[in-house]
Amino acid sequence: MNTICRYFPNLTDKQIHQFEQLPELYSFWNGQINVISRKDIDNLQINHVLHSLSIAKLISFKDTTSVLDVGTGGGFPGIPLAILFPCVDFHLIDAVGKKIKVTQDIANQLGLANVTTDHIRAEQLKDNYDFILSRAVTQLPVFYSWVHQRIAKHSFNDLPNGMLCLKGGDITEERKQIPCPVTEYPVSMWFEEAYFAQKNIVYIPCLHR
Repeated sequence: MNTICRYFPNLTDKQIHQFEQLPELYSFWNGQINVISRKDIDNLQINHVLHSLSIAKLISFKDTTSVLDVGTGGGFPGIPLAILFPCVDFHLIDAVGKKIKVTQDIANQLGLANVTTDHIRAEQLKDNYDFILSRAVTQLPVFYSWVHQRIAKHSFNDLPNGMLCLKGGDITEERKQIPCPVTEYPVSMWFEEAYFAQKNIVYIPCLHR
């Protein structure tokens, strides 16, 4: 928690308590369902929670923003961001039902009224969202094909509506296949830990249809 509080010094007592609960909640569920790699569970706060929160360094979502987290797994990046932005609506989805069971339980345990979850594939969605997130779900062209029609046209945040993907490594070939501008933001711009050296936020704005 010291690291999270250092990068986010304005957390409320409630938010700090919610973040402090995450290791115990995920350790419990990981003992039953392998939602996080066992080698990573001891580094949960850096490798998963803080990594998810890097998106908040790029954009501070305004109240009532609608955010979709595709392939959320155990709730990343959606759960940490939902703690940080309690007046933003987060919809977390995954094609694996047992992962959504974990995510919904953790949201309930934390009292996150701004989180809804669904066992559904992105291609089946009908609603539109201001921002669509993913964390190492699939290659960018595939992700783009799944969700670009689900981005709302009207923007009211400082960053225009679009996709925000947490990715590692070289995406040169992937970005060539995207018919929109693609911008990469190194997470090391904000966080000094070695884990983030090759991590990026990839932003793809919505092109109005």
